[in-house]
Amino acid sequence: QKFNILALKIYLTTQFLNFGLAPKNLVQIRPSEKYFQDTLLDYDAANNVAGWQWIAGCGADAAPYFRIFNPMTQGEKFDKNGDFVRKWLPKLKTIPNKYIHKPWEMPKEISKLINFDLKRDYFEPIVDHSKARNEALKAFEYTKK
Repeated sequence: QKFNILALKIYLTTQFLNFGLAPKNLVQIRPSEKYFQDTLLDYDAANNVAGWQWIAGCGADAAPYFRIFNPMTQGEKFDKNGDFVRKWLPKLKTIPNKYIHKPWEMPKEISKLINFDLKRDYFEPIVDHSKARNEALKAFEYTKK
């Protein structure tokens, strides 16, 4: 199985922004959906929007609601050695496999050995995935009431 970059893009747009469900993340899907509509060569409104909802865990068929897509886990599962990441993110070529999907967890000693600076060569996480997951679960739980 191959690492699905489109699923990752969609996830980053939907789950981290929580479809506007989380109190702190009042971002709507429409601007991001418009971006994909304008840039995907194979864009299909029904398939793309339904796919977004499925990946975000909030579509009509998104049972169980607690299924939260984790991009790091997906990378570890489908790109174990980081080949895909290294191909498309050359600044991460020297990262050891253990940290390729979570370079922010790499110890400073290893970073120094490979001359990698997270702030210079990549970026720190935009959100804490476990916190974002918990916020989404709370929002989904609230909708059940």
